[in-house]
Amino acid sequence: MIDVHCHLEQEDYQKDRGKVVEGCKKELRAVIDSCCHTQDFDIGLELAEKYKNFFFLCVGIHPTYIEEISDKETKKAFDWIEKHKDKIVGIGETGLDFKVAKEEPQKEKQKNLFLKFIDLARSLDKPLVVHSRKAFFDSVEILEKTGAKKVLMHFFTEPKLVPKILENGWFVSVNTTLLTSKDIKKIVKELPLERIMTETDSPWLGENGKRNDPRRVKPVIEEIARLKNLSFEEVDEITTQNAIKFFNLLIGS
Repeated sequence: MIDVHCHLEQEDYQKDRGKVVEGCKKELRAVIDSCCHTQDFDIGLELAEKYKNFFFLCVGIHPTYIEEISDKETKKAFDWIEKHKDKIVGIGETGLDFKVAKEEPQKEKQKNLFLKFIDLARSLDKPLVVHSRKAFFDSVEILEKTGAKKVLMHFFTEPKLVPKILENGWFVSVNTTLLTSKDIKKIVKELPLERIMTETDSPWLGENGKRNDPRRVKPVIEEIARLKNLSFEEVDEITTQNAIKFFNLLIGS
């Protein structure tokens, strides 16, 4: 099992981060952390170096943080990524969030930064991890116009765009929201298993408001298996290999 999208660098894990990672190592092949605020980049890098070949790092700027991060800090973020490009496996999460950006100037600011990250991912030949809450159609349009190829749509919930995902050869990662969401169930049913990965978005999306944990990809795999009438082992094997190939993970001691 692999959690391709979590946030173990978050303060929620400050007191027991090492214990959580060691627990994950007993059950998972790997975790991929999505570091998406400039203040957390160094923490993410430290974890990737400490737990090498198990803990992997993606770096970007989340669209909801754009208003609080200055242009100067954004420039420093891009420089940081260029400097540490060999120590990260992907760019993101980045993208659009129209739940937060309701006015056109805000939306344009998000789009402009998204475009810069798409260019960065292309220049570094890195996969792109996309956040697109309440902005699915705009996100897909931008990705298509820019010719983005190696794309993972994180927490994607728009069934109408599944044909676009298939046509463009992109991937979708699903979390425990699959257990209750009709839209995500529909997406999983329509996508071939070869285009699906598993995530938790930890520390968020935990049961009853509790802190989430990367090990909760297990119920996600169980539900995918149920929906597709496959064994747990087959879903686990294919989704794990999808992640390894997509992010070019070097797993091992």
